Amino acid sequence: MITRSVMRSAFSGTVALATGLLVLLPAPPPAAADSRTDPVAQAPGLPEATVATIAPAAPAASVAPVARAGSARSSPSPAASGSPAAASVAATVDRSVLYRSGTQARPKRGTPAPPSDLSALSWLVADARTGDVLAADNAHLQLPPASTLKTLFAVTALPRLPERAQHTVAESELEDIGDGSSLVGIDAGLSYRVADLWRGVFLSSGNDAVRVLAEMNGGWDATVSQMQKKAKLLGAVDTHVVSPDGYDAHGQVSSAYDLAVFGRTGLASPEFVRYSSTRDAEFPGDGYNFGIENTNRLLTGEDGVEPYPGLIGVKNGYTSDAGYTLVAAARRGGRTLLVTVMNPQWGGSQAVYEEARTLLDWGFKAAGRVTPVGSLQLPPPPAPPRLAAPAGPGPGPIVKALRTAPVALAAQPATVKGDRTASVSGTGAGTRTESGPGYVLPVAFTGAAGLGALGLILVRRSIRRRTDERTTSEPVG
Repeated sequence: MITRSVMRSAFSGTVALATGLLVLLPAPPPAAADSRTDPVAQAPGLPEATVATIAPAAPAASVAPVARAGSARSSPSPAASGSPAAASVAATVDRSVLYRSGTQARPKRGTPAPPSDLSALSWLVADARTGDVLAADNAHLQLPPASTLKTLFAVTALPRLPERAQHTVAESELEDIGDGSSLVGIDAGLSYRVADLWRGVFLSSGNDAVRVLAEMNGGWDATVSQMQKKAKLLGAVDTHVVSPDGYDAHGQVSSAYDLAVFGRTGLASPEFVRYSSTRDAEFPGDGYNFGIENTNRLLTGEDGVEPYPGLIGVKNGYTSDAGYTLVAAARRGGRTLLVTVMNPQWGGSQAVYEEARTLLDWGFKAAGRVTPVGSLQLPPPPAPPRLAAPAGPGPGPIVKALRTAPVALAAQPATVKGDRTASVSGTGAGTRTESGPGYVLPVAFTGAAGLGALGLILVRRSIRRRTDERTTSEPVG
C-alpha cells in the first residue's frame, strides 16, 4: 500500500511539473508575412512573371535626384501632406523619396540612367508584379487625370456589376454628360449588356457608358464615394474624385503614382485585362451593330503610332485641362512593366505614346539592375505595441532559467543536411527558421521523468531499509 501510494504521488508530481513547464514556456512568434500573398502577385494579367523581393533602399540622405534642367515643379512633402501612405515608411523601401521633385532613380553601375528628354509633367515606371518603382518624376504631383481615372472607376465598379446583366437605358441617365465628351453611342430606350457597356468605356472611352454603369452601381454620387474609398484603401492618397468619367471638374486630381496603383490593381482582374487589351469590337445599336476601336494608339498602331510589342493596354485619356495622359502595361521576357505619363508639354497628341514607349524600353533594360525608389504596394501595418510587464515581485530563479533556455539553445550553430540549411536564429534568404517551444519540450519531459524516477528510487530504498531494520530487531529463536 505504501509503495502504491508513493508511486501515485510521484506520478502526480511528474505530471504537475511537466504542466508547469508547458505553461511557462514562451509562445511561438507569428510567422513572417509572405510577399507572394500580395493579390496582384497572382494577377491573371501577369501569368508568366516571377515574384521578386524588394531590395532594401539606401538611406534617404544618400539619394541624389536626377532633376531635369530647369525643373521647378514640386509636390507636397510627406510631412506636409499628412497622408498615411506618406507618413509611413516601409521596412524595405523609403517611400518619402517619391515625394521629392524631379527625377528619382537609383541605377546600379553599368545601368543606363532613365531618359532625361521627356516633356511630361509627371511619369513613373514600375514592375507590375512586385510593385517596385524603378524610376519616377514628380510621382505625387497632383494633376487632372482625364479618362485615365476610368481605371479607378473600373476597379471599383467591375466587381459589383455582373457582365451578363441587361439594362434598359433611361433618358435621365444621359442628361448630364459634359459637353465635348467622348461617346460610344448609347441610345435611351435600348437595352445593353453590362459587358457591352464596359467595352464602350475601355475602347471608346465613352462617358455615356460610364454614366449608365454608374447608375446601375447605385448612382453618380454613390459611385464617387465608392471610388474615393477605394483609392484610400489602395493607398492612393493624391486622388480626389469629382466625376467618375474623368471629365474636367474643379478639384479633381490624381497623380502618376496613384494611376499606376489603379492600373496595377486592374491587372489582377481578368475582366479588366480583357477589356483594356481589346483592340476592336462590335457595339449594339438600334437594330444593327457598329464597330468600335480602342483609342489607345500604342495598342492599335493607329494615326502613325507604331504599336508597342507585348502591350497589354490599360487606359489613355485627354481633356483640355489635363492634356494627354496614359497608363500602359507591357510584357517582355517574363516581366510586366507599368508606366504612367501625364501631360507632355510638346510633341502633340502622339507625344504621350512615344514618351511611354521610351520609358518602357528603358524599364525593360534596367529592370533588375536598379534599386527601387518606392513601391506601389501598401506599406506594412505597424507592429502591435508590446505589453508592459505586470507590477509585482520579479520572477524566481526557476522561471528565469526557463526563460533564458531558448536563448541559449538559439545561439547554437545551424545544422546542414544536404543542400538544405536549418537555422534556429537566422532569417535570411535560403534558410529555414525554427522557433517556439518545439526543442524545449523534450528537455522538459525528460527532466520531469528523471525527477519521478529518482523519487521512486529513494522511496524503494527507504522501504528496503525499514524492512531490514525490522528483520534485524526480531529475536532469534
